[in-house]
Amino acid sequence: MPQAELQPESTGATPLPVTIESDDPLLNLVLSSLDDDQAQELVTIDLDGKSSIADFMVIASGRSTRQVASMAQKLGERLKQNGFGHPRIEGLPAADWVLVDAGSVVVHLFRPEVRTFYNLERMWGFDGPSGAA
Repeated sequence: MPQAELQPESTGATPLPVTIESDDPLLNLVLSSLDDDQAQELVTIDLDGKSSIADFMVIASGRSTRQVASMAQKLGERLKQNGFGHPRIEGLPAADWVLVDAGSVVVHLFRPEVRTFYNLERMWGFDGPSGAA
């Protein structure tokens, strides 16, 4: 399983290693793809009991608009190649915030400044590496 770093931006805390383990093949593919593309500050939020839009939300950062766009495009290609259909991808022209809707997994890819501004982790009740609110 890919390992990711989490660094809460609002607290200035030291990065905490987060190991994501799941039986969901779609989530595993998403996490593996983002890890391969060197996504930063990867966070997975279990939406069970919080929303019916998806089972998981994945949030990650890229160092630049070019990296964010590349991660989204490669993720879309990998999802198609592995039989998960054609994901809907929004936000590619600017690539400050790109949404990849893969069905049961929704992926938000940000430039760091934009991620800090919107702070989706706090909005969805993510409170640390365990995902517990």
